[in-house]
Amino acid sequence: MDHPAYHGPITKQRCEELLGKKGKDGTYLIRDSETIQGALCLCVFKQKVVFTYRILQSHTGYFTLQTSSGVEEKFFKSLKELIRHYKQKNQGLATHLNRSLKIKTFQEEPRQFAEPVVPDEDNDYESEYEL
Repeated sequence: MDHPAYHGPITKQRCEELLGKKGKDGTYLIRDSETIQGALCLCVFKQKVVFTYRILQSHTGYFTLQTSSGVEEKFFKSLKELIRHYKQKNQGLATHLNRSLKIKTFQEEPRQFAEPVVPDEDNDYESEYEL
């Protein structure tokens, strides 16, 4: 799966933690379903609640999203096309998709400091803030 919002096999709980930290309506991520092998979950944050929608892929390769009953089932050629569609308002989700929560990748080399940082021996704890 090659999509910037795809977080892989994270748990529902971890997903809710990540989206809750961001805390903005319409923030979403995609993860593997914990209950249906091969399915994905589109998880969307709205007003302190994470709504989860299952993304299924048909045997012909098309993607569909399980939404509310009564909402017409739509098929998409790609995950990118599905996301683009649900970024529009009033498409059957709790809120339209606004911004993806992308996985952070660190590709730069760790910085080397000239001198090692030595904690103050009088303190029993470390603080990242100077007083």
